[in-house]
Amino acid sequence: MKQVILVEDDDRLSSLISQYLTEHNFEVRRLASGENLLQLVQTSPPDILVLDVMLPGENGFALCNKVRPYYSGPLLFMTAKNDDFDQVFGLEIGADDYIIKPVEPRVLLARINALLRRNKEPSLPVNSHQKLQYGQLTIDRSTRSACLKGVDVQLTSHEFDMLWKLAESPSTLVDRTTLYRDVIGREYDGLDRSADVRISRLRKKLQDNTQHPYKIKTIWGKGFFFVADAWDD
Repeated sequence: MKQVILVEDDDRLSSLISQYLTEHNFEVRRLASGENLLQLVQTSPPDILVLDVMLPGENGFALCNKVRPYYSGPLLFMTAKNDDFDQVFGLEIGADDYIIKPVEPRVLLARINALLRRNKEPSLPVNSHQKLQYGQLTIDRSTRSACLKGVDVQLTSHEFDMLWKLAESPSTLVDRTTLYRDVIGREYDGLDRSADVRISRLRKKLQDNTQHPYKIKTIWGKGFFFVADAWDD
């Protein structure tokens, strides 16, 4: 059974979600606040972490910042605020997805399953290429790791998926529709900014120029472009 940690202070909603997920073969550990979350993540990491944003004590954003150094798996925010700021901020600090309250359990289940599918290590053919090398950047699919200038780059699982998708087609436009379908796990609706936020996080971690990117370029209105010969410096 896949394990979920659900941090939600609304007992009625937490119970409803827990019951629904349990009926669909998940083991759910419920917390009403983030007080013991870090210890729980470190001692028994879940397959996915679901965080409410508005919580007593530390809010979901603060908890995300606290656990991300120790947990690279899927993290999904539940937020009552239907505005770009909260959603984009959540993605920028390390969330993989978000869902707007009121939460429909079946929609939450679909989002969870999509994140878990993306997080599952793919079954690779024997002769497939599992390592990519561009200058001082090495990307290893077998260990789901990246190394730049001899230093490991700390990527979440979904950041790694995004990087691999771009790097396996160097100097080629990867359109948004493909990225959303193959990496994020849903169709692009023309408004969702999840891919842009993840690309922005990748640029920071890979020492790209965030104001004038030259390693991972944005082709406005179309998609993104991994520059193969930009990793020598």
